[in-house]
Amino acid sequence: MRFTFIKNIMSNKNQKYITLYLILFLIIINFIEMQKIQMVDLKSQYNKIKKEIDEAVINVIESTAFINGPEVKNFKTELERYLGVKHVIPCANGTDALQVAMMGLDLKEGDEIITTTFTFVATVEVIALLKLTPVLVDVDVDTFNINIEALKRAITPRTKAIVPVHLFGQCVAMKEIMAIAEEHNLYVIEDACQAIGADYIYEDGTRKKAGTIGHVGCTSFFPSKNLGCYGDGGAIFTNNDELAAKLRAVVNHGMVVRYYHDFVGVNSRLDSIQAAILKIKLKYLDAYAVARNKAASYYNEAFKNNPRLITPKTASYTTHVFHQYTLITKNIDRNKLQEFLNSKDIPAMIYYPVAMHMQKAYNDPRYKEGDFPVTEMLCRSVISLPMHTELDEEQLKYISDNLLEFVNNY
Repeated sequence: MRFTFIKNIMSNKNQKYITLYLILFLIIINFIEMQKIQMVDLKSQYNKIKKEIDEAVINVIESTAFINGPEVKNFKTELERYLGVKHVIPCANGTDALQVAMMGLDLKEGDEIITTTFTFVATVEVIALLKLTPVLVDVDVDTFNINIEALKRAITPRTKAIVPVHLFGQCVAMKEIMAIAEEHNLYVIEDACQAIGADYIYEDGTRKKAGTIGHVGCTSFFPSKNLGCYGDGGAIFTNNDELAAKLRAVVNHGMVVRYYHDFVGVNSRLDSIQAAILKIKLKYLDAYAVARNKAASYYNEAFKNNPRLITPKTASYTTHVFHQYTLITKNIDRNKLQEFLNSKDIPAMIYYPVAMHMQKAYNDPRYKEGDFPVTEMLCRSVISLPMHTELDEEQLKYISDNLLEFVNNY
């Protein structure tokens, strides 16, 4: 088709338009050619808000207020308003957020902390770093979130806290979690690093944002997150005034008054440039969730009738912000599927290939292979497809068609 078009141009007696036609043709071809598929397309997202971002970054540089500048306070205030929480304490990353939250609760060495074995390592890592005792439980097959009955069975007299992980973008059953915590006098530390912006929905229609229901919540602003900066960043949330004051001290070397250290602390700050970027992107967070849900709906429709693919389920008590779109595969080789998609220039990731109880660093004689059947099944069978705010229908069709080609011909 391209060559016929060029031949027609060259036969035109008016040769002076040939160059113009060729340039126009190449522009059209370049425009209609499908953009390379990314697992997370941060470049295209940035280009849409480039003017705002660039201006915000330049303003910080010109102010030279790089640490704890006004943009950090401004972002903190905006995020408190968005989340409907009294206190946001910015910090350096999501892992620090989890660690500082636990430090602020005066947990003691050996205290048991219950969390899920199907999670990113940071959830368990900080428990081990503080010489607390991680107690792992299985997850629900539909939501990938902590199994409530398994949680109940794991409680002992040494249990001091629960860390529910709002995995892949939807909330844990927080009403039940909080009731269990109240009954046993336990702290609840929400790991909302993958679910910022998601709503927990109570029976009366009341909504609260992920991370704002427990005693303290944590999030990450890693670039690929739904609200991501252009470096590292994180934050801690709480409605408790006394706890908030302590957390602010802990992130700043344990200082309440400068050079007076009341607590053992760390140095964990969100820098002003990242805060300025996040303040801009926060305005678009809900629109980003709409775009992600639109992409998820396309995938769901494409795969709904295939017996070898189980699409993600959203619980009735939560909205979903689809940090990841994760399928469960059945009766196919998941790793070969990933290789096939990669050969078609379709990135696909496995979150997570190894559960926490099977990790070398967290090997524990209390646990063995087979103890967590749902998690172990997920580790063998899940695959996550490209999911971000810039996916268009052509890309979604290409991804879906190729995945179905492999599955149907397996």
